[in-house]
Amino acid sequence: MSRMTIVTAGSDDVVEQITKQLNKLVEVVKVIDLTDGNHIERELMLVKVRAAGKDREEMKRLADIFRGSILDVTDKSYTIELTGTGSKLDAFLQAMEPGMILETVRTGASGIGRGERILRV
Repeated sequence: MSRMTIVTAGSDDVVEQITKQLNKLVEVVKVIDLTDGNHIERELMLVKVRAAGKDREEMKRLADIFRGSILDVTDKSYTIELTGTGSKLDAFLQAMEPGMILETVRTGASGIGRGERILRV
């Protein structure tokens, strides 16, 4: 069995329609709306940035500020891993100077209920 997180925006009617359509699929066992209770939501982003000369220290400092990890180092680039809310990852990208980003990969949101809230099938 697999678990899939789908992120959408819309009125209650739109979300209800999406839920009904998903429940009609034979392969779907259960649909849960995480926004019905407390939940944790995170994204993962890998970003390759220019890091040559004077830019190296600035990229390391920026990664540290956003609690990112530098996963790969070359003479000219760093690959940084960041996790957090979508807005945190967006803020990191906006803090970069134009032209510093070489490549970006994002997972999209994953979520889980807080505390004792458990997905049971």
